[in-house]
Amino acid sequence: MNLSYRIYYVFLRNLISYKRFIFTTFLVSLGQPFFYLITFGIGMGAYMGQFGGKPYLYFLVPGVLISSVMMSSASECMYGTFVKMIHEKLYDSLIATPISCEDAIAGDIAWGTFRGLISGALMLVVALIMGVLPVSLINLVLLLFLMVFVGVLFASLSMIVSSFAPNFDFFSYYTELILTPMLFFSGVFFPLDKFPAWMKAFAQFMPLTHAVNISRSIFSGQASQGLALNFLVLIIMEVIAFYLGIKLMKRRLIK
Repeated sequence: MNLSYRIYYVFLRNLISYKRFIFTTFLVSLGQPFFYLITFGIGMGAYMGQFGGKPYLYFLVPGVLISSVMMSSASECMYGTFVKMIHEKLYDSLIATPISCEDAIAGDIAWGTFRGLISGALMLVVALIMGVLPVSLINLVLLLFLMVFVGVLFASLSMIVSSFAPNFDFFSYYTELILTPMLFFSGVFFPLDKFPAWMKAFAQFMPLTHAVNISRSIFSGQASQGLALNFLVLIIMEVIAFYLGIKLMKRRLIK
């Protein structure tokens, strides 16, 4: 895999372009996760009782933070990548320069990760305003690192999807059949211990399940059961997804 420092230039190009839409994208990034916090955290939280001796909002926030990173990074590397590839022909222009095909793809994965980090950071600010915050400053920094890690994973997975997408409609299959079920069956909103055994086993194959478990452990400062396994699964998934994302997109771009 031929990666170099030129990834930075691809990222910088996206950042300069992004400045024109910064206000609207901030609003979009805040939209759905913010309403999840309000409706589930405050509305439903009034009926949910306490989780581990704390209000439901403390259970909800770590999961919503990570899910917002997932959705933003995934969306950027699906729709944003498809527009650059098909409509703007940006990849054709980039690989005509000293920037390699791998650099161009990895730069967009880095950009998708950054978009996910922005969404997560915005939700973290909202959570802080609502009085829900990690146990220490070190845990806050660790949480930001986790957001970056999760952003790379889901940006890479979406790059794989984009490498096969014939049109925009194709992304709805991934969004509706993979991302949305993952959002509701990975322990973001409810603990998994009340789910049937087959569902709990199935949830272990979802990367979001492991990311949410790690997020809650960092947020609370208490190591949960199976935390080492959560890290191991995420690392393996990320390495495989990053490699396949670049390899498959390169195959599509260079025929």
